[in-house]
Amino acid sequence: MYTRSLLSVFEEDAGTLTEYTNQLLQAMQRVYGAQNEMCLATQQLSKQLLAYEKQNFALGKGDEEVISSLQYFSKVVDELNILHTELAKQLADTMVLPIIQFREKDLTEVSTLKDLFSLASNEHDVSMAKYSRLPKKRENEKLKAEVAKEVASARRKQHLSSLQYYCALNALQYRKRIAMMEPMLGYTRSQINFFKKGAEMFSKKMDGFLSSVSNMVQSVQEELDSEAEAMRVSQQDLLSVGESIYTPDFDAASPYINRNLIQKAGYLNLRNKTGLVTTTWDRLYFFTQGGNLMCQPRGAVAGGLIQDLDNCSVMAVDCEDRRYCFQITTPTGKPGITLQAEGKKEYEEWICAINNISRQIYLTDNPEAVAIRLNQTALQAVTPITSFGKKQEILSPSQNVKNVEMQNDRMVPQESDSIPESTELIAPGTPIQFDIVLPATEFLDQNRGGRRTNPFGEDGQEEDEADSLLQQMFVVRFLGSMAVKSDDTVEVIYEAMRQVLAARAIHNIFRTAESHLLVTSSDLKLIDPQTQVTRTSFELASVTQFAAHQENKRLIGFVVCTSESPGEDSMSAYVFESNTEGEKICYAINLGKEIIEARKDPEALAQLMSSMPLTNDGKFKLLNEQSEENNTVHGDGDQESEA
Repeated sequence: MYTRSLLSVFEEDAGTLTEYTNQLLQAMQRVYGAQNEMCLATQQLSKQLLAYEKQNFALGKGDEEVISSLQYFSKVVDELNILHTELAKQLADTMVLPIIQFREKDLTEVSTLKDLFSLASNEHDVSMAKYSRLPKKRENEKLKAEVAKEVASARRKQHLSSLQYYCALNALQYRKRIAMMEPMLGYTRSQINFFKKGAEMFSKKMDGFLSSVSNMVQSVQEELDSEAEAMRVSQQDLLSVGESIYTPDFDAASPYINRNLIQKAGYLNLRNKTGLVTTTWDRLYFFTQGGNLMCQPRGAVAGGLIQDLDNCSVMAVDCEDRRYCFQITTPTGKPGITLQAEGKKEYEEWICAINNISRQIYLTDNPEAVAIRLNQTALQAVTPITSFGKKQEILSPSQNVKNVEMQNDRMVPQESDSIPESTELIAPGTPIQFDIVLPATEFLDQNRGGRRTNPFGEDGQEEDEADSLLQQMFVVRFLGSMAVKSDDTVEVIYEAMRQVLAARAIHNIFRTAESHLLVTSSDLKLIDPQTQVTRTSFELASVTQFAAHQENKRLIGFVVCTSESPGEDSMSAYVFESNTEGEKICYAINLGKEIIEARKDPEALAQLMSSMPLTNDGKFKLLNEQSEENNTVHGDGDQESEA
């Protein structure tokens, strides 16, 4: 009874030891797996440290010290990886292997002997049951002897298995102590050996390197702290301003506008057509780069080309009841993109910047100075000045009609005694009209039934013989007109040019309508180049002054005097830009006026015709290079044609 009770205690202890050993083995295998993972992790870390140099950082300037330090750290990590690999091997041999051997040898042996003891006990019970069933009355000595021998053999076998089982249980109590201590001894010794080798390998040669890296990190931290403090102060200064600065268009009443910009950047709304009549507006970031307008959508790394601004024109437009809209037009006159600015300041500056870029100012050596000079000239133009500029020494074909003498078929102007004040020529505050020439469609709507004017004289109607003597066409663009007080001198034309150009620059009016100026011996006609409809006309006799600009040879102006009521005359100056030299237009106007004068005397007219070259059909032909440029204007707005 005592043996059976003690055996059950030993068996319970062996079962508990087996369960604990399995759990301990799992924990040790986890440590070994972590160490193997450490080897792989340090190997991957070394590769990533070397890969820093190959990264294309957009802001990688000044990373040379970081790159060299990381390369050194990579070597250190590689050496540590060797130690970690050796540590993993030692843990496998001295920690994991002993506990596995204890479980597989000792615990498995006890379990096997237990099974054998149980089997022997069962065989003994069977033989004893057989012996107990022997009959009492009819004894068979032979059978009894066989059964007794079987019982003896079973008992011997049970006794032998029990002794082996009991010895194994007793030995297990000692072996479990060894099995618990030996793996931990191996683990501890492996770790100590790892740290010793690491200290021997890095303690001396790493001290200086770690010290320099620590100093570099501390220096960067100090710079960061200083920058953070500066940013904090800057944020306080920015946040201390009033709330009005965050309000769109807060300074619309009197914004400060920089008209000298040659580059500009900011957010604008871009108009996109989504259907025949539907549109959308997208808020995008725009910036100029050289002569190009670029757009960078949100999230994009770089911008893309939207519009080439060279020789483009920009003007304010009314679009879908939105404020601050402007349109960029291509050099060919095709409408380009339509944009909307946030406020008046941005609106004005974008128009000025695009206008400056379209003039290709950015290609000059000092574009800022050129832009400032051009805009200063425009601003100075709003203040009346004594004279238009340097006095023209030779007025060539630009003439004062009232002071011209004919000498040897040449026009010799009489010199003016003094240059009048600008206020004597044009009243201060005189309004300037920029849209005197209506678009062809509007003119047709307002003048239904009006006949077309064919500048080539092929309208099928008979014209006067005098009118057929001169028909000269020029491609011009109307710039503006204004009332003047005097037509006694060509200075009134120069002053009108100055004020018109200044007003267009100040008000950002850059778009002009192209027309054909037909000069005949009776009048001046402005003809729509597409429909050939006469937009307006001036009697040549009413043109009292005409002149070309002294510096910009493509500018031409003339003064028209008309009678509004008996005894009252009104005078207006008209300014145009021509595709050719303005002096050629002045020459044609002067020739037309000579024909008017010569028409009064047939002999003078005949003499004039004999002294001037004529075309094959008997019309006057302009002299010099003018005849070389008399090509038809149909399909080409940059050339002139002779009727």
